[in-house]
Amino acid sequence: MKYSEYQPRSDLLKDRIILITGAGDGIGRAAAISYALHGATVVLHGRTLNKLEVIYDEIESLGAPQPAILPLQLSSASERDYELLVDTLDRQFGRLDGILHNAGILGERTELINYSPDVWDDVMAVNLRAPFVLTQELLPLLQKSQHASVVFASSGVGREARERWGAYSVSKIGIEAVSQLFAKENMHPNIRYNCINPGATRTAMRAKAYPTEDPLTLPLPESIMPAYLYLMGDDSLHLNGQSIDAQDD
Repeated sequence: MKYSEYQPRSDLLKDRIILITGAGDGIGRAAAISYALHGATVVLHGRTLNKLEVIYDEIESLGAPQPAILPLQLSSASERDYELLVDTLDRQFGRLDGILHNAGILGERTELINYSPDVWDDVMAVNLRAPFVLTQELLPLLQKSQHASVVFASSGVGREARERWGAYSVSKIGIEAVSQLFAKENMHPNIRYNCINPGATRTAMRAKAYPTEDPLTLPLPESIMPAYLYLMGDDSLHLNGQSIDAQDD
């Protein structure tokens, strides 16, 4: 099917509790608003609290279910931080129906021989370690859902290594493997794990990666939401361990 042409019903995510990492701007922000407008209670995660507060207010003003805000520094989160996160979600909601692992950092666009090991560690911590640990820690809450969907953010450079993409490419190749392993080793049939590659989209990260590109030639994050809705809703119950493209061209 063409995921870009998917037409979700308006109550697709009614009564769902969905955590979105990196919800402060770009694709994460668009997903948070889109999920909320389709009935979900969204839990907004990000590094910058005031950005999350703006989105929180925007979602409320649209008449969507009241969201929640959950600040967590993914690059340096401790075991205690994760325990507090799980306890907070458990107390507030009692379960979790979905996670969109959208948070990510670009790192450096340079050859591996020049790549800073410190930047490498930061990229791996946010792009690869955090989604793995967060999923692991939140499994008890996902198990309480009738149908839970865990969606990892992939990339074209996560399907095949591309020169000068360094740690970002390695982290995205790694996250494809993490998603497949969770899916293959899955002992809880109510949970499914998949990857999504957004494709070239008008975001700050894309602008940093391609400084000479005209952003006006790229689709807005809002325009790729059909695929994000598809993976999070029940129409994709049969998909597990797959990697899809948000843009079909």
